[in-house]
Amino acid sequence: MSSAGTGLDRAIGAELDGLREAGTYKRANVLRSPQGPVVEMEGRGEVLVLSSNNYLGLADRREVVEAGIDGLRRYGAGTASVRFICGTFEPHLELERELADFSGTEAALTYVSCWNANEAAIPSLTDESTVILSDALNHASIIDAIRLSKPARKVIYSHSSMDELRAGLESCEPGQRKLVITDGVFSMEGDLARLPDIVELAREHEAVVLVDDSHGTGVMGKTGRGVAEHFGLLGDVDVITSTLGKALGGAAGGYVAASEEVCDMLFQRSRPHLFSNALPPTVACSALEAVRVLRREPQLVERLHAITASFRSRLRERGFAPLDGEGAIIPIIVGETAFAIRFSQRLLEEGVFVTGFGFPVVPEGTARIRVQMSAALEDEHLDRALDAFERVGRELGLI
Repeated sequence: MSSAGTGLDRAIGAELDGLREAGTYKRANVLRSPQGPVVEMEGRGEVLVLSSNNYLGLADRREVVEAGIDGLRRYGAGTASVRFICGTFEPHLELERELADFSGTEAALTYVSCWNANEAAIPSLTDESTVILSDALNHASIIDAIRLSKPARKVIYSHSSMDELRAGLESCEPGQRKLVITDGVFSMEGDLARLPDIVELAREHEAVVLVDDSHGTGVMGKTGRGVAEHFGLLGDVDVITSTLGKALGGAAGGYVAASEEVCDMLFQRSRPHLFSNALPPTVACSALEAVRVLRREPQLVERLHAITASFRSRLRERGFAPLDGEGAIIPIIVGETAFAIRFSQRLLEEGVFVTGFGFPVVPEGTARIRVQMSAALEDEHLDRALDAFERVGRELGLI
């Protein structure tokens, strides 16, 4: 090993030791069963899951799994190429047609993740005169995509501040392209973008609206078509990016849903599309079936809404103070990162898997336990979880 490499290892080792000493070092919990409301966890046995993005319980749904297996047998393990060379398969086109209809747009284009979709769409929609206006609490993938975009100027407005967004739009020069970017559901807060206000401001100032609806797809709206449906704005959002890796089966993949022109331009120019293999066909097949299950069974969304509201209310009855929200994310602010991790560890010892988040994922002093609900959770699961929360909350002095 070179001396430079040894020196690098020592420096990084010291950083890792610092994380361990601070109680903020992250360790992976290994599952030995499919993702679901209850899983088999290595070293812990059966564990109740309240920390998954499996919002509709489709990750181990029989039809979704079988569709993936059938796709694997028919199309093989992967594309072995990028889309424009020889990596486009029938399931890609079928899935994209379904996603466009589901999103209320003319077209859609799939990527291997929503991170890729954001890093495809945002730079591709940015020219040398573009002003990007972005909510301060947008996802890290949006932040990185903006860095790659190199706009003429960027305006970071305080979380959901329409006054600051309006001022930012008014500050743009005539002829500048204006791109307003927001999460649909903010993943750490659990609240929704003020989409009606954003769309109205955008129309007034001839701006383009891009919504990352990763935590809204399959969750928000009467039939799970996202925050646009929730606010009665289906078809009124210019560009939607989202994921196939959460409510829609949870395997992997992301997509951009927009006009024919935008999707064609992304096919022609977006770097993640041009230089990275396409979504594996087996994943396209399972995701397609997940969308179809959702469209056949909107009662899954109704169930998710009902148990989320009930769980938030029952947490309050037991002395907790979860943040308000309409999505399936229920954050409980606990203060310091080390305390959030300790709280989550104790819950896991009680058989409930919930993740604690702290700095740098959230600002210092606002560490939280993030509960995520799933339509697959039964009433007995919720009762068990609440009992565990109360025991740990009292033991650690949070309630």
